[in-house]
Amino acid sequence: MFSSHFTLSKVWHRALLAPSLAALLALGAGASRAEVGLSRIAATSTDGPVTLFYPTQATATPTIRGPFTLLLAEEGAPERGNGRLVVISHGSGGAPWVHANLARSLVEAGFVVAVPQHRADNHQDDSNPGPDSWAIRPQELSRAIDSVGRDARFAPLLALDRVGVYGMSAGGHTALSMAGGRWSAAGFKQHCEANLVDDFQACVGLITRLTGGILDGIKQWVALAVIRHRFSDTTMLSHNDPRVAAVVAGVPAAADFDMASLAAPRVPLGLVTARHDQWLTPRFHSDRVLQACTTCEHIADLANGGHGALLSPLPPGLVGLAGELLNDPPGFDRSQMQAVDQNIAAFFVRHLTR
Repeated sequence: MFSSHFTLSKVWHRALLAPSLAALLALGAGASRAEVGLSRIAATSTDGPVTLFYPTQATATPTIRGPFTLLLAEEGAPERGNGRLVVISHGSGGAPWVHANLARSLVEAGFVVAVPQHRADNHQDDSNPGPDSWAIRPQELSRAIDSVGRDARFAPLLALDRVGVYGMSAGGHTALSMAGGRWSAAGFKQHCEANLVDDFQACVGLITRLTGGILDGIKQWVALAVIRHRFSDTTMLSHNDPRVAAVVAGVPAAADFDMASLAAPRVPLGLVTARHDQWLTPRFHSDRVLQACTTCEHIADLANGGHGALLSPLPPGLVGLAGELLNDPPGFDRSQMQAVDQNIAAFFVRHLTR
């Protein structure tokens, strides 16, 4: 109980039953008018599959993935873009397809994009999210870079000495780790002990919510009991992959980080935030990073955006608690996300293609 942090698998299966200056900077990096190719590196005994988006001259056709129809050139022959790789870390219970629009902007800027499937924390298997997943995700990203480097189709097209990392939500936690952030499971426990009511969904995920009813006290007691039992390890965790040279974190889970480790990240770090994020309350997560970080670039602050703003495309048919936390707030203009994606691509162009 209370083991889920950001799981979408049940919602995902319901959905299956239910389509500037930044742009100039991106195009100026040498990107062609190629289509977006789609391929996959198969799973291994230790890691899930890695989904690849990349420039190709093959013809794109409507391609169905999950509840989405995407215009992609499946298994089209890769062509050289700008020679750089960006790895995307999906959120808990996530999949590559909710980052397809960002991947398209990155491919249009010349990048190859790799999206590894995080073990036991994806839309097919959400059995072990939260701090247990956060501890292994950075290693999974490093092994995904290795896998792309071994692939005969892509290795000749890429230089892997300067790789970009983007992550959203739990993937944002991964991104902060790749930028040099240090955190501990005990830090997560301490945050939830101090702020359980004000940041309840960050601590318990989709299992339940506080309603103001007579059961709220029991829910809080059970949540803290489970959290204290599972997350008491004070070991500070970090991950250093010298190939990673630029990082963007979108609405990241961040309350468990030692903020001193993010005061001056080892690589350029960009943040995308959303003022109406009800899943990861900004003052405990993204705002703390921005306050601590002296060199971070605030790429976008979505004044009326919720936690699901960076899911693009957004899964259809989200209902219940997941719908409340992920669907767009009234008045949110989703069309602005194309410019946000282009700004993220431009950030990587500046820092990876010098």
